[in-house]
Amino acid sequence: MKPLGTGDPLRLGPYRVLGVLGEGGMGKVYVGQDGAGSLAAVKVLRPELAHDTNLAQRFLREAQAAQAVRSNGIANVLGAWTEGGRPWIATEFLAGLTLDQAVDTYGPLDEPALRALAAALARTLADIHAAGFIHRDLKPPNIVLTSAGPRVIDFGIARPEHGLTLTTTGQVPVTPGYGAPEQVLGQRVAPSADVFSLGAVLVYAATGRRAYEGSHVAAVQYAVVHEEPRLGGIEPKMRTLIAPCLAKDAAARPAPTQIVQAVAAPKGADRVWRRGPVSDAIREREAGARRLTAPVTTETAPSATRRRLLTGLAAGGVVLAGGGGTAAWWFGRRGGSTKSGPFDIPPAVPVPMQKLDKGVKDPINNDVQPTDLWEVHGEADAAYSRTLLPIGDVIVFGVATGGIAGFDITNGKRRWSAPHLSVNNGYLSLSDRLVIGADSKGVLWTFVPSTGEPKWTCPEAEAARLLAADGDAVYFVTNDHRLRSVNRSDATVRWTVTVPAGFRGKVLSPAVVGRGRLVMSTTDGTVLVVHTSNGSTAWTRMDQDQDVTVRPAVYDDMVYINGKSLDARRLSDGKRAWNTKLDDWSTDGYKWGIPAVDADAVYVNAGDTTNCLDKRDGKVRWSASQNASYGGLVVRQGHAVWTFGSASTGAGPQLLINAVRASDGKAPWSYMVPDPQYALLAAAGNRVFVMCDSSVIALSTF
Repeated sequence: MKPLGTGDPLRLGPYRVLGVLGEGGMGKVYVGQDGAGSLAAVKVLRPELAHDTNLAQRFLREAQAAQAVRSNGIANVLGAWTEGGRPWIATEFLAGLTLDQAVDTYGPLDEPALRALAAALARTLADIHAAGFIHRDLKPPNIVLTSAGPRVIDFGIARPEHGLTLTTTGQVPVTPGYGAPEQVLGQRVAPSADVFSLGAVLVYAATGRRAYEGSHVAAVQYAVVHEEPRLGGIEPKMRTLIAPCLAKDAAARPAPTQIVQAVAAPKGADRVWRRGPVSDAIREREAGARRLTAPVTTETAPSATRRRLLTGLAAGGVVLAGGGGTAAWWFGRRGGSTKSGPFDIPPAVPVPMQKLDKGVKDPINNDVQPTDLWEVHGEADAAYSRTLLPIGDVIVFGVATGGIAGFDITNGKRRWSAPHLSVNNGYLSLSDRLVIGADSKGVLWTFVPSTGEPKWTCPEAEAARLLAADGDAVYFVTNDHRLRSVNRSDATVRWTVTVPAGFRGKVLSPAVVGRGRLVMSTTDGTVLVVHTSNGSTAWTRMDQDQDVTVRPAVYDDMVYINGKSLDARRLSDGKRAWNTKLDDWSTDGYKWGIPAVDADAVYVNAGDTTNCLDKRDGKVRWSASQNASYGGLVVRQGHAVWTFGSASTGAGPQLLINAVRASDGKAPWSYMVPDPQYALLAAAGNRVFVMCDSSVIALSTF
């Protein structure tokens, strides 16, 4: 998902290297194109590992193993070079939806599709086992739905420690909820372990829920070993077919060939993937991949068309399946001018990193102060700026003279401005490659963040408030309170829906988006979640928290919602994972403030404390009393957690910008400024940015 960087090869064997798909423990995976125009996913051993004899032999073994499996149900190896230089393995790529993407976006499979899926995967497992191997990591993200049927990917080329190894090798990690009990227990596994994984996959495909669930990884693994699978909602006939696959005793599970016979896939099962909304999405992605490999000439299709196609494929979520698994992808320009077409978007500019600070002693108060890197005075419009928006090497905010502007994050100097935009309509980052805003007429405008170069516009948007953006689209509320989505690939309207009556006119911005769900809070504390594919309602949370700003945060497949309690729910269906209430001492009306999620923790204010909660179960790890503002945003940067607080001095009320160590809530810092009417907080590149009325301050972090 990145453009080529320093040290990346331009050619590997017959393949011209176009971009980076991802990285694994042993190497990188690139997209390559051969002389005939065919695309491949090419995995390369890291240069520093190429001379390690053991790793090179392991790489060779993986290449030989992958080539040994012959099946129409896998992504096949196209070629390999394992002698001298930088070893590489090339596999075909697949344009389509992974099973989890399909279920998450379009819902569980109906019975004919489920039977077709079961039969196809069982046949593929039979082929893998016949070659003498065990996949060991069959799960929804490793199954790509194509117009020709399901294909199994990820044989451990990009992540060899997790994927296909010889059946005589030792233990390997498993994906919680999909690995068999014997894998969880670290016992030697047989092909029947893949059958257990198949059963778990089919439960997910049939219901949209996992067969084994728990509040944290250990609980899920315990359930796999000791508890019965959750088969509710599965049609009885299919349940009798799936249940034996999930037997605790490996010997009691059916063989893949028996599953094929028992599942009795309907006639024409191979055509299941060629009709319906899932097949429409598959065809769109496969057509885009075909256009990408077609010859391009300046007479019929200028270079901007190829770039626009690449952008469109990224927005459509094209899956590249090779040795390294799946990836949504796009390619940036490799240098040169960006001034071409409106959809010729340059790659994201890396964030310049500031050196971490040890702090400076304040000679009067004798407390540790962060370093003041730069200040911009009198330029900000804090009354209407909804956010400080760091993007690459600039920070964007509303300016007092009107519109938005981009300022260099290293020195605070203005780079560009867009005075015609309405700050009150909001502004967003599009994958750090564009910044988007709207003017007073609701027209959408996009700009290259680093330079301010204008790109595409959408005159028919009628945007009143921008909510969120993902790799596919921008989401916003229109002037007449409808919800609308605009494609990032071609600036056309994807869908427009009427907001449900109980939420109409109440939606707040910004919203959050992830895994095919747009999560919006409202003025009365309710939460509305819709499918990003069509705007239909996915689920709601109707608890009323009218006296606190409810602003959800999304991380991976979970959404965290603040208010009277801190609520963690699954994005796909709103099912609660955990709910944490404040301790008894805070019964005087304190609420959880706006959460920030990072790695394995949730950081949030409550009362006058900043708290760190375990992301898995919501248990409080530490609390730091620092006169925090419960409604204030918390940001994680460097080794610290930052938030607002308040203090009273002889000079009157003061705003405190507080920081504590993220690991334990200790080693406090503070920075004091005169109490502003408006204040915002953001962080990037080991810098913390604070807007205080019309000023913006950049501080170091530790």
